Amino acid sequence: MSGAIRVLVADDQALIRAGLVSLLQVTPGTEVVGEAADGAEAVALAAQTRPDIVLMDIRMPVLDGIAATRRILDAVGEHRPRIVVLTTFDLDEYVYTALQAGASGFLLKDMPPQRIITAVHTIAGGDILVAPQITRRLIEAYASRRRAAGIGGKRLRELTARETEVLRLVGTGRSNTEIADHLVLSEATVKTHVKRLMAKLGLNSRAQAVVVAYESGLCVPSAPGGDAAV
Repeated sequence: MSGAIRVLVADDQALIRAGLVSLLQVTPGTEVVGEAADGAEAVALAAQTRPDIVLMDIRMPVLDGIAATRRILDAVGEHRPRIVVLTTFDLDEYVYTALQAGASGFLLKDMPPQRIITAVHTIAGGDILVAPQITRRLIEAYASRRRAAGIGGKRLRELTARETEVLRLVGTGRSNTEIADHLVLSEATVKTHVKRLMAKLGLNSRAQAVVVAYESGLCVPSAPGGDAAV
């Protein structure tokens, strides 16, 4: 990505919002393009300022962060920002629902400043925000409930065998480079498969693909001490 990363900060707590804005303003390579105190304001500002990243609090008045995420990502137009949800708790069903809605990852509000900056750059570069222990527990906990209810498997019928395998590997947290090495394909071919499977499944983010992989049963919770799922 060329130029500064354009960031919109949405949080109803003025102190936290001000802290994030101050942090981003003094960080080379980032530019704060707006501040929102509720979800409705975040939706309006996202359309107006066209940010690259939205730091989105989940629990806000007027319109919560999940509904705001859906509205921003469903908006007409090619520009869709990547959304990182903010939460106080590492295991929160609202976070899982936000990932379902298309958020690219999440941050705990008490993370050190440098971790937040690194996360912004990671997401802006097109990756999901990987916090292995937290994200794995979160997705496994809530996806297993939906899988037990029979949700998810039907969504994979449109995929080819190769696309299904690529989705499974995305679900385990592998990057495109790692998937290419595993399947003995070029990275460009893997990117094409990822793009096609996401289009077929109507997904907005790689994090959504991870959620679908678990909900469908394509990925299963890892055994204690096993490899991380994400």
